[in-house]
Amino acid sequence: MLIIERNVLFLHHVSVFEEKMAIVTEKTIDIDQILKSKMGSKAKYIPRPLVGWLKRIAHQDDVNAFLWENRDKSGVEWLEECVKYLDMTLEIEGKENLPDPQDGKLYTFVSNHPLGGEDGVALGAIIGRHYDGRFRYLVNDLLMNLPGLAPVCIPINKTGGQSRNFPAMVKAGFESDNHMLMFPAGLCSRKQNGVICDIPWSKTFISKSVEYQRDVVPIHFSGQNSKFFYRLANFSDKCLPFNLAMLFLVDEMYKNVHKTFQISIGKPIPWQTFDKSKTPMEWAQFVKDQVYKL
Repeated sequence: MLIIERNVLFLHHVSVFEEKMAIVTEKTIDIDQILKSKMGSKAKYIPRPLVGWLKRIAHQDDVNAFLWENRDKSGVEWLEECVKYLDMTLEIEGKENLPDPQDGKLYTFVSNHPLGGEDGVALGAIIGRHYDGRFRYLVNDLLMNLPGLAPVCIPINKTGGQSRNFPAMVKAGFESDNHMLMFPAGLCSRKQNGVICDIPWSKTFISKSVEYQRDVVPIHFSGQNSKFFYRLANFSDKCLPFNLAMLFLVDEMYKNVHKTFQISIGKPIPWQTFDKSKTPMEWAQFVKDQVYKL
């Protein structure tokens, strides 16, 4: 799909889920209102076919219907409704490796991020149910701005106005009495040299897990997005100053309905493992390698 330059720039300023959204209405996602709030009087110059296309890839009507129907749910219960709505079949290997909720310890769960949507929903539902809701996401994703996720999200946007607060928010998450679920790549996987794999992982989960003495539980999630998404993501990463591919994550989520996903949970890695023999970045790569071996 060809998008002329001025429309690409317009898309950069459009967030399908606005950051301040908190109240669910029958039209929680309103592309027309978002455009007006972002662009003011200039919004009327946006070609209507482009607005209609944006509504379609955002699945505005479908998402609004789901949000409204489940407006009384939040946290783990909301995540489990998402799994049902998307008709996800989850085949879990190594569930016995999930630490006992009563062992008195807090853990950092880290996973690859192949999809950008369903993987977060599924893992949140599994870990959230196992630990009775005592977990928090540390993600930079469209998922963070969905109302039902508010109780289990630490909303971090490293490229937005919150970037200066990033260290403090991470610190608060690790100092809490919640388990942490992280996708250290920060972005969903890319296809490089014919292989779908995460980009290099951030070292944050290593340094904070050591600082707060949390063992790390590696998780591998199977799945992939469409060929179109990977082509667009590679183009965006190389040629644009913003992540255009993120705009299509909702559409990719709907392309992945009715599918079966394999989830492999590894044994916890003691935090003492991450000693001075490697740098935190090297240890992050070590854990990433372990994830892809699961």
